[in-house]
Amino acid sequence: MTIVHSARCLEYEAPGHPERPARVAETVKRLQGASYRWVEAHPCTTAQLLRVHTASHVEAVRTGHYYDADTPFFPQMDAIARLAAGAAVQAARLAMDGEPAFSLMRPPGHHAERNRIMGFCYYNNIAVAVAELLEAAGIKRVAILDFDCHHGNGTEEIFLGDDRVRFISLHQSPCYPGTGTMSRANARNYPLPPGTGPVEFLATLKRAWDDVRAFTPQVLAVSAGFDMYHRDPITHMALDEETYEEVGRQVGRWGGPTFAVLEGGYARELPECVAAFLRGWSNTA
Repeated sequence: MTIVHSARCLEYEAPGHPERPARVAETVKRLQGASYRWVEAHPCTTAQLLRVHTASHVEAVRTGHYYDADTPFFPQMDAIARLAAGAAVQAARLAMDGEPAFSLMRPPGHHAERNRIMGFCYYNNIAVAVAELLEAAGIKRVAILDFDCHHGNGTEEIFLGDDRVRFISLHQSPCYPGTGTMSRANARNYPLPPGTGPVEFLATLKRAWDDVRAFTPQVLAVSAGFDMYHRDPITHMALDEETYEEVGRQVGRWGGPTFAVLEGGYARELPECVAAFLRGWSNTA
C-alpha cells in the first residue's frame, strides 16, 4: 500500500472552518508508524484539469473570482488544489501498476462540478484521476465508489451519461448538497436516512457492490469520506471504526486495480477511521 501526500496541503486554514489542516496532519502522524510506502505528491497539469473542468473554473480557482461561503479563497489555493488533484492521478497510476494507493491530501474534491467550486472543494480530484485513466491510460471502464456522508454531486455531474464510468454513492439524505435522491443514467445513488448505523450501512454497501461487479470495471476508484462516523460534528450518522475497517476489507477483496482519495471526515477520530480503513484494505482476510 502506497500513500501519496505532500505537507504543502497543510498550508491554508480558515479560522473555525471544519476542513482544517489538523485533519490530515494528525492522520499522517497516526499512519507513519505503519508499513506503508510514502510518495511525495506532484501537481497535475492544466491539461489534466481541463478534461473535467472549464477554463473559467480553473481561472476562478486561480483568482478567487467566485463566491461560496464554505469554500473560501486563499492566494495559494490553485497550487495546493493542483497538488491534491495530482496526488489522485499518481494514486491512479500506481493502482494501474499493481500497487493499491491512497491519496492523503486536502482540499477534498467530490463536490466540485465542471464549472462550480463548492462544499470545501476546488478541483474534483477523483474526476481528474479517472479522466486520466480514460483519456491517457487507455482504460475503458472505471467504477467510482463514494461513501462520503455527503453526495458527490460534482463527480456525478462531470461523468453523468458517460458509459465508461459508473458512479455509485452511499450518502446521508436529506443532507448537503441535497442531490443524490435517486439514480439516473450511469449514477447509482443509495441515500441513507440520518442515524443509519453499521448494520444498515453494510447491507446497503452489499447492494452497491452488485452494481460494481455488474459493470465489470477495469479500475475501482474510491472517494473515501469518513463523516458518517458517529461523532462527526457536521453530520448525523452512526458508523464506527470497525465499519470502516470492514469497508476496507471489502475494497481489498474486490481484487482489481484500486485507488482511493480522502474526501470528508471532521471528527477528532478521523485518523483512527482512516487507519481502520487502510488496515482492512491491506489485510483483507
